[in-house]
Amino acid sequence: MNNLAVGTRVSHPVYGEGIIARSHLTIYEIFFERGGKSEMSKYNEDLEVLETPETEPRTGLSLDEIEEVMSFVLEKYQGITHTVKIGEKWKDGVIELKPGNPELQAKEIPIDTFFHKIVMLRDRLRVLEQNINSHPKLDDADKVHLQQYISRAYGSLTTFNVLFADKQDYFKGQGK
Repeated sequence: MNNLAVGTRVSHPVYGEGIIARSHLTIYEIFFERGGKSEMSKYNEDLEVLETPETEPRTGLSLDEIEEVMSFVLEKYQGITHTVKIGEKWKDGVIELKPGNPELQAKEIPIDTFFHKIVMLRDRLRVLEQNINSHPKLDDADKVHLQQYISRAYGSLTTFNVLFADKQDYFKGQGK
């Protein structure tokens, strides 16, 4: 009798009918009509099974479900830990791209849209950096080698620091 599912109806000569609410390593938590909550050994020979549930009730999330939820949250927020603000002077501004050929049409892009893409790029570089640092198969030399590429990418993006409201959000190259 040591493998009864949560939800199984049992009978006990003293406490009457009850339902198994929890199953621990060696005991059941059972709610009895006459005796209330009681803990009993899984090897108690006084328990008689009256009815087993057709399907075992869920008691929590599986590891796969937790991983799926975490992936959703990380993807949704893209590793962004705080709101990054654009400088006041740039709000509602536009970037105008003029081709060298005067016969071609210029294009305007809202600075807010451009800034959002720059911030997403920076955050994805940070996630890449974290993945490199925590990768189990890369040795230290490989990690340093890949980190140098990320540092150079940050350095190339320092031109866009002028768009950020706070210096703490700036791109920093190898001179960190």
